[in-house]
Amino acid sequence: MTTPLADAMSQLAIYDSLTGGKRQFEPLKTGKVGMYVCGMTVYDYCHIGHARLMVAFDMVVRWLSQLGYDVNYVRNITDIDDKIIARAHENGEEISALTQRFIKAMHEDFAALGCLTPNHEPRATDYIDEMQQMIETLVNGDYAYAGNNGDVYYAVDSFVDYGKLSKRNLDEMQAGSRVDVENDKRNPFDFVLWKAAKAGEPQWASPWGQGRPGWHIECSAMSTECLGNTFDIHGGGHDLQFPHHENEIAQSEAATGDEYARTWMHAGFINVDGEKMSKSLGNFSTIREVIAEYHPETVRFFLLSSHYRSQVNFSDSALDESHNILSRLYNALKLAEQQKGQTLIIDDALIINAYRSPAGQDFIKAMNDDFNSSSAISVLFGLASDINKAVKAEDSERAWQSAQQLKALAQALNVLQLPVQQFLQAVIGHEADNGFTDDAIDNLIIERRDAKANKDFTRADEIRMQLKEAGIELEDSRAGTTWRRA
Repeated sequence: MTTPLADAMSQLAIYDSLTGGKRQFEPLKTGKVGMYVCGMTVYDYCHIGHARLMVAFDMVVRWLSQLGYDVNYVRNITDIDDKIIARAHENGEEISALTQRFIKAMHEDFAALGCLTPNHEPRATDYIDEMQQMIETLVNGDYAYAGNNGDVYYAVDSFVDYGKLSKRNLDEMQAGSRVDVENDKRNPFDFVLWKAAKAGEPQWASPWGQGRPGWHIECSAMSTECLGNTFDIHGGGHDLQFPHHENEIAQSEAATGDEYARTWMHAGFINVDGEKMSKSLGNFSTIREVIAEYHPETVRFFLLSSHYRSQVNFSDSALDESHNILSRLYNALKLAEQQKGQTLIIDDALIINAYRSPAGQDFIKAMNDDFNSSSAISVLFGLASDINKAVKAEDSERAWQSAQQLKALAQALNVLQLPVQQFLQAVIGHEADNGFTDDAIDNLIIERRDAKANKDFTRADEIRMQLKEAGIELEDSRAGTTWRRA
């Protein structure tokens, strides 16, 4: 007898950014899914926008696995990039030390948010040979050319389908472009595949001289090496649709002659109090700053409460509301446990039974509709309401059955899985200590300066974050560090 989840595999519909609509998901290989998601450029701590992206695709992987698919989840790490080089130079730090420090921090942040570890996490610097091979194929096929400056460029007008993902017309872009054509570029939208070496930068030998790869070629080489020329799902943030993903398609399909990704998924932006999050606006929050104020599951629940393609408005009031809602769901479980006199533990059999229930069928329908976690959470609300009504009616068996379904279905979203008291007794939020005297701030700045001089960048970062949480902004310059109270 098949399970309700096995029956549901064929009912999954995903919105494809390439075609601009939902369509039934049919993987290349029956029962298997290859998925590539653009990961982090590791030169700083991950921010809440990264959390939005990674929680969304963690939810996708979990639901695909719940349906019974064998998922090969690949998420890359960009460990060579202009920003990485600049930050390491600013710190007087080795690039490898910088990237390893922030990779470790990234793993800590995503683990705190309940995200699964990818099956593969390729680093760009480990795939230089594969990048060069792809570039050489493009040059030989007249899709790319070497400039006199030592850079190698992709010729966008050589690829007839350029713009098919972002729905942009190359001729129209060229006509309206104010982009100055670099001396060695044939077209202002041609993009670099290989950058000629500059003094003091990492570099590798290549057929075009010493240099390093451009950003776009990194993902094409790593994804095809890990998943093959064609794979099922390519994911990323909406901001990557153009030019990054557009360029990935152009160079990958030109190099292999095959379709690149069969389905394109893009997660929506994070706004902060109604404005787009950015460092320049001063509304930029790292994951670790946020989870120092709110339970990590509250943050995860908040991010899952909106459809992954929608824009999310991030604010303290929104997180407060998510914490209160999540607490009510946990309290419903607590009431059922108290009335039953047992601790609720779920297993595979309970999960299968939960999906056979009317609520379970509604949950499947929601998740199979382009991973609509918002609608799925509404199903959880309904079960919590059933628990509360049953407890009030002193119907312990009905309350227990609804509680089992609630916890079992929530497992697919990786929420409500903590022991009830562990969540309810957690210390949520704290007030930043903004009582630093001017002398105390100056002493911490001196300590930070000395830590950087001694290459203790972990301590230097801790001091910067400590002051930021207290509402004190640091501004570094060649003349030294100044500060102001926000």
